[in-house]
Amino acid sequence: MVTVKSPRRQAIGRWGETAAAQYLTSLGYEILERNLRTPYGEIDLIARIQDTIVFVEVKARLSASLGPPEVSVGPRKQAHMLACAQSYIQEHPGQAAGWRIDVITVQRQPAGQPPLITHFENALS
Repeated sequence: MVTVKSPRRQAIGRWGETAAAQYLTSLGYEILERNLRTPYGEIDLIARIQDTIVFVEVKARLSASLGPPEVSVGPRKQAHMLACAQSYIQEHPGQAAGWRIDVITVQRQPAGQPPLITHFENALS
């Protein structure tokens, strides 16, 4: 099943992915791919830190009215993330010694403040 996102949701997603990529880069990660499509779905960001490939699901919210962004990463999304990561690893053997799946949430803050970014490392362990 393909979900069609509204232009507004796409813009929010791009905003969150850009903020997450900048955050990761500031920590020394190298961004390898953005919005990579696999047969199992899309991977928001693929990054590398040292010998580890990091698959990143980004969840962005403009307000807290729907709860924290991480609650939207349920079992179905987790299964898709795992399948996408495994597909990428099979297509790129030997690219890294290890890999993991992280979730990064990005929440808009009051005007003039940077977004609140929370990084859940190895979120599917």
